[in-house]
Amino acid sequence: MVNERHHKKMQKNSHYRVIDANINRASEGLRVIEDTVRFLNGDKKIFYRARELRHGLSRVSKNIYPLLIGSRNSVGDSGGKVVDAKHRDVVAVLVANFKRAQESVRVLEEYSRLISRTAGFEFKKIRFKLYTLEKDVAKRFFGRLSD
Repeated sequence: MVNERHHKKMQKNSHYRVIDANINRASEGLRVIEDTVRFLNGDKKIFYRARELRHGLSRVSKNIYPLLIGSRNSVGDSGGKVVDAKHRDVVAVLVANFKRAQESVRVLEEYSRLISRTAGFEFKKIRFKLYTLEKDVAKRFFGRLSD
């Protein structure tokens, strides 16, 4: 019985750790997008949309913030030792960070459903807004796209 309880506690802690890592990853990706749009493009509307998505991540997860911090193990995270590829230009930086944010929000959508259906739905809405934002930024930064 003790081992079963310990296993369930560790499993739940792992869920929070996955959520914590992906909130951080998505927020960081969105912050790179925000700053790129803000400083290199100057488009206030797109900047505020990116900022609102980043703040939305915080709003959805604020109730479990203490659990997320409690599950964090930055020192023991094997992903912290991975060397990232060099970016060739600003477009590559934007693309990498859109993909980082989108993939992370998808993970959040799936794992948050273990805790709350509502949170999963909120992350899904953020993910689809992120897809639209990517298209709008691509039009501004990469030129005309076909609709």
